[in-house]
Amino acid sequence: MHFVSEDIEQYCKAHSLDDSELLMELSKSTWETEEIPQMLCGSLVGGLLQFLIKISGAKRVLEIGMFTGYSTLKMAEALPEDGEIHSCELMEKHILTAKGWFNKSDVNHKITIHPGKAAKSLEEFRAGSFDMMFIDADKTGYPEYYRKGTMLLKKGGIAVLDNMLWGGTVLNPDDNDAKALRETAELIKNDGRLDQLLLPVRDGLMIYRKII
Repeated sequence: MHFVSEDIEQYCKAHSLDDSELLMELSKSTWETEEIPQMLCGSLVGGLLQFLIKISGAKRVLEIGMFTGYSTLKMAEALPEDGEIHSCELMEKHILTAKGWFNKSDVNHKITIHPGKAAKSLEEFRAGSFDMMFIDADKTGYPEYYRKGTMLLKKGGIAVLDNMLWGGTVLNPDDNDAKALRETAELIKNDGRLDQLLLPVRDGLMIYRKII
């Protein structure tokens, strides 16, 4: 699936910072071996995550949904040496794959994986303990992840939610995924603690900042 024309996407990539060699290998392997490689956030979204970490000075990041580890590794590369990323992932298959890539990197010490259901893992963390959050997991879980995850963000913390347009189906949602994403967007818009921006980047990126 291409959310914009392939030529435009390639043009954008050509004028953006390149992935590290390890990230390029990880991405290539994911597209060759995974049943649904489109779950990979891609270098443009990953690049945005890196930018947000660098310009915000984030040191502690929460990730909900790791897949093969691309976004995790991308963010870990941008974190300072004493930075941390805590990644929640349900699928053991993806955890094993990601660990293999993390072990090849020089940022493995920054990454902690929390296996199992993310909603349960989120209860382990202290409120206001994260600078940034990235959500790219099961779509029906987004409303709960937004609620619990926002509590874990510090004042001034930033959140990024992927797939918030779901191929445009959020305009007239007729399945549980689209309905949950539409609900999440409405919850965020009506949350007085947040400044939010929904962008038509790839499959839709919701970015918000916790101001209270």
